[in-house]
Amino acid sequence: MKKFLTAVALVMSVFFAGDAGAQMKIGYIKIDDMVAIMPETQKIDSLLERFQADSINPRYAQIVALYQYKDSVYRDSLKTPAVVRKQIEDELPSLIYQIQNWQQIVNQTLEGKQNEFLAPLYRKVYDAIKVVAKEKGYTHVMSKDALLIAPDGDDMIGLVAAKLKVPLPKPNPGGK
Repeated sequence: MKKFLTAVALVMSVFFAGDAGAQMKIGYIKIDDMVAIMPETQKIDSLLERFQADSINPRYAQIVALYQYKDSVYRDSLKTPAVVRKQIEDELPSLIYQIQNWQQIVNQTLEGKQNEFLAPLYRKVYDAIKVVAKEKGYTHVMSKDALLIAPDGDDMIGLVAAKLKVPLPKPNPGGK
């Protein structure tokens, strides 16, 4: 709701600010949609899958093995010195937490890596939006998410896709 009110305030200030005779041209685009259709995005998906298989999944096996080892040493109280038992006692909760919350840890790690990989694509799209806006005379460009109703002619995704030489996907005849 806050995002919507901010967008409404921005649109209202745009309409009422500035010279009355100034020509305004407002365009819109959903940057996420543009990034999603870029060919580089599929490569990033492959890199993320490889990252998970090579880095994340083996780490889980290491954590479980370490937990099992430390737990067995901790339980063998007759052979384990008190200092070592105390150290293991302090380490086990962290290992248990990681095992119990592994999926959340994986999701956060993948999201961070995905953001790292996608940052250059977002920059590339943003730069293309600025160039297209200047070439086509748009004085304002907004996120499509901020608009409830907008004319089709001011949707800039086709113009930005052309600038980046990215083909737009064909519309689905089924409507979905």
